[in-house]
Amino acid sequence: MKKTQQMLIAILLSALSVLASAETAVIVAAGNGNGSMDSATISKIFLGKSKSFPDGSQAIAVDQADGNPAREAFNDKVLGKSGSQLKSYWSRLIFTGKGTPPKQYADDAAVKAAVAADPNTIGYIDAASVDGSVKVVGKF
Repeated sequence: MKKTQQMLIAILLSALSVLASAETAVIVAAGNGNGSMDSATISKIFLGKSKSFPDGSQAIAVDQADGNPAREAFNDKVLGKSGSQLKSYWSRLIFTGKGTPPKQYADDAAVKAAVAADPNTIGYIDAASVDGSVKVVGKF
């Protein structure tokens, strides 16, 4: 019985460590001319402080839905803000007429489809969901 409990605990801990180390990939369409971007550049685009990619072309950010694990990881690692801080941030910008938050999509597949269809779009998904339809410009 004791060995079974120890085995279950070991399995649970390794599963948690795999989940905790999952990477978030920031993606653009495969045909987008931009290469890798640092977190500061990506953050400016997603916070509405910049409306263009480093090459000068228009950048349109898309978000994951509230509560999505990829969104929480992205907000924490790249934007350095919690969900409630971002809601407050966007509320101020909307109220003053200075910005609108990125359009939200339900999951990785929806974000990937939106990004693949428009070379001006940038989004983020779990790195395991990346395929040839998109290009990774950052991993966090």
